[in-house]
Amino acid sequence: MAFRKTGLLLLTLAMLFPWVWLPGMANGGNVVAIFSQYLGMTALIAMTFSQLIATRWPGVEKMFGPLDQSYRLHKWMGLWALVATFLHDTIDADIEGSKRTALGEIAETAGEIGLNGMLILVLITVATFIPYHLWKWTHRFIGVFFVLSAFHYFFIERPFSNSHPLGLYMGVICLLGLIAYAYTSAPRRFRPSRRYKVELLEKQGEALSVTFAPEGKALRHRAGQFAFISFADLGMGEPHPFTLSAAPADDGHLRVSIGPLGDYTIRLMSRLVVGAGARVEGPFGDFALARGTQTWVAAGIGITPFTAMAGTLKPDDGPVTLFYSVKDRSKAAHLAELESIAANNPNFELVVRETSSEGRLNAKVITDKVGDFKGKHLLYCGPSSLRDTLWEGLRNQGLSARRFHFELFEIRTGVGLDKLFDYLVNRYKNRGV
Repeated sequence: MAFRKTGLLLLTLAMLFPWVWLPGMANGGNVVAIFSQYLGMTALIAMTFSQLIATRWPGVEKMFGPLDQSYRLHKWMGLWALVATFLHDTIDADIEGSKRTALGEIAETAGEIGLNGMLILVLITVATFIPYHLWKWTHRFIGVFFVLSAFHYFFIERPFSNSHPLGLYMGVICLLGLIAYAYTSAPRRFRPSRRYKVELLEKQGEALSVTFAPEGKALRHRAGQFAFISFADLGMGEPHPFTLSAAPADDGHLRVSIGPLGDYTIRLMSRLVVGAGARVEGPFGDFALARGTQTWVAAGIGITPFTAMAGTLKPDDGPVTLFYSVKDRSKAAHLAELESIAANNPNFELVVRETSSEGRLNAKVITDKVGDFKGKHLLYCGPSSLRDTLWEGLRNQGLSARRFHFELFEIRTGVGLDKLFDYLVNRYKNRGV
């Protein structure tokens, strides 16, 4: 899975565009200072793109790819903004002949606050061992530090004015970022969403199946997509992504299946009651493929998109083989529903792998059933550890990266700090051994 080329091209051009004017400004000998200024501009550009992705506006997925992938770019833009701002502050080359005003001093202070604030918030973002609710609470302040950084840019000493073409360009960039921040900071009732209420709660193994009835205009979605859902009535008003686990219904009903994967979902499962109100934003994602021969692999609660997609299969679709990896059948969500679909559709085969008795699902189990993967597609949803293991085995059986489709199970992803944290904790525990 990769980012859309259109979005990457737009981002690259936005980053390089200042060089239309910067070489001419370096003729006076301020080469280092100009480069420092450029780093600061790229930080603002990165923060603006990161803020735009966070709005989840309809054009975001068309430009940058499905939202789970776009949020990866959102993270990397945040990291680049931090690195570029740090380098800009470290070089700190003054423009020759410029005089710092009182407003410029204030702008310098604002820049320092913005840098230190971003450092803290970006570290919290990529350190995934920090609880989700703490991350969400702190992450909303990242826009404040963008505002401080924009103020820093507008009032520091620069070799061009705000009315210069480069100044106007950067002004538009900052304005877009500020609009995006204002949009994401506005009360949720001002953002496009649909009102639903919980109509049915059903236990599905370790998961909880939640069916919603629309209160007004219903959401239109495709099988395999997900939505952001908030439960203000339950004191959980922060939107959280959930895959829609049932095929689109004519009456507008939606279903999600929630597994106890973290502190948020565990609290939500304990609070949900029939009649609770919900706001639904979306739909997002583009997981389902066109009809044809396919292999699907699900693990745990990763069965949700496939349950919805299986419900849309027609008798002449496929053939499709679904491998469902579970600890044991009693913990499997929607198993009876999938077995019923398989019994009534000869082109849909369900293979349940009980890891407690049969061992972990692996590439050999899959290829023994469906053969090699030359020219074939595989769709996967589940933990990244199993995904990586299967990829190692299946790429030797002809599976290409372009035909290996998966959704990132977590929109919040790290850069290895959780592994470092686990290592340090284990070292501490074993210090006396």
